[in-house]
Amino acid sequence: MTDSLQNREMTDVFIIGGGINGCGIARDAAGRGLSVTLAEMNDLASATSSASTKLFHGGLRYLEYFEVRLVREALKERETLLRAMPHISWPKRFVLPYHKDMRFEGETPISRMLSVIMPWMKGRRPAWLIRFGLFLYDNLGGRKILPGTNTVDLKTDVVGQALQKRFSKAYEYSDCWIEDSRLVVLNARDAQARGANIMTRTKVTSAKRVDGLWQVDTVDQNTGATQTIFARLLVNAGGPWVKKVLQDTAHVQSNEGVRLVRGSHIVTRKLFDHDKCYFFQGEDGRIIFAIPYENDFTLIGTTDADHTDPNEKPTCTDAEADYLCKFASQYFEKPVTRDDIVWTYAGVRPLYDDGATSATAATRDYVLKIDDADGVAPILNVFGGKITTYRKLAEHALEKITPYFENTSDGWTAGVALPGGDFPVDGVDTLIANLKRDYDFLDDFWARRLIKAYGTDAAQILGDAKSGDDLGDAFGATLTAREISWLMDKEYAQTAEDVVWRRSRLGLRMSADEISNLNTWMQSGANANGDITIAS
Repeated sequence: MTDSLQNREMTDVFIIGGGINGCGIARDAAGRGLSVTLAEMNDLASATSSASTKLFHGGLRYLEYFEVRLVREALKERETLLRAMPHISWPKRFVLPYHKDMRFEGETPISRMLSVIMPWMKGRRPAWLIRFGLFLYDNLGGRKILPGTNTVDLKTDVVGQALQKRFSKAYEYSDCWIEDSRLVVLNARDAQARGANIMTRTKVTSAKRVDGLWQVDTVDQNTGATQTIFARLLVNAGGPWVKKVLQDTAHVQSNEGVRLVRGSHIVTRKLFDHDKCYFFQGEDGRIIFAIPYENDFTLIGTTDADHTDPNEKPTCTDAEADYLCKFASQYFEKPVTRDDIVWTYAGVRPLYDDGATSATAATRDYVLKIDDADGVAPILNVFGGKITTYRKLAEHALEKITPYFENTSDGWTAGVALPGGDFPVDGVDTLIANLKRDYDFLDDFWARRLIKAYGTDAAQILGDAKSGDDLGDAFGATLTAREISWLMDKEYAQTAEDVVWRRSRLGLRMSADEISNLNTWMQSGANANGDITIAS
């Protein structure tokens, strides 16, 4: 190494991308004793990782593509993750109404197989096959916490009240909810607590191999300040931009690529009065979910549409919104219309390009590729993946990374709680009750929101407050200056959008003026007021 390089800032691993894969790898690597730097050009989870359907699930429909390994891994992970983050993840029951005219998506391997051996079915899904798939779903992952599948009489059960009368039977099975963007932030927080350097709003402008290292040049998007960091290994977790980072930033040639698939969602006024979710199968063979959302709303999604440019902001098109409304209306007694929609969002999933003929058929599995240029300055490229398997993806990434370093420790993340998640899976209600007891000015909504966002950290945020006034300025929807200060000091938030659409979904409850006032306060530096303190 030249003398000039010896005096430069060094890190073992430099990660490009602050989505769930980048932050998950940063946490795992930092916990194994590696020095880690992560750069995200925008806010954490600002792209794909805040625009999911917000489920930890095995992927029931992936069984029709015979992706048994992926489904098994995801099913095992549900309960591992649930134990580590019971504040931001919790069990859900899913109701799958059955009728005889349900059809396969035409390109699935199982539909092609059955069309040969059972041609009289003409593409319909038989009930026995659905039940067999749910049997596998119950048993592939070694389920211990989540209840198994049962059959529901829709004529008598409350879950049938919102559905059309033509549905008389359903299957009910288990999966888990996850607050997706909070998952990313908490992984970043834990990575930082273990020594990682997390840089948001920092764009990597170039990366090149110099004297056996990666020279990584960055620019602060807020100030324009530039910085050069040298790394022994580079991780490209750019998500939708992974191919651009590989070719245009690192100038590494590869035949691997991603297929960008846009998934759009609509959020409507509350469509049913129970806490269970629906799994609907359409006449075109596709599926959507209808999920209770933020107490007073229903989340419906998702679509699968090819998306050509990662720099083009994904939005839910009018055609996609109409499609989701029409799809849901085939099941609900009261039709879902555009007038019911209160918000829409869309994200681009960077699926590994396996040559599938449609976006729906493209694999949801992940692929990790190392390019080490004859053992010099390796780069690990992350293609694809799904939020449920992010921890396993990080473990597999470290399996590829650690041979390049000495004295790294073994895998450690399974069962280790994320910040605020150090309590039992069934302990949420107890935490809420204790918080209301200790802070009697909290109503049920406020206490529940704080616990389900921050878990055991909620009491640290409230500190010694005796009333709501002690928490500083109130911005609406129970957001106060003290909570915003916590989000800015500890969770990388810089704008109102970061707070109300990623650290929370309180944008659904706040007016445009309230959000604007919050943004003004955050930009003014008012959070530095000595009257607002956060417990250490």
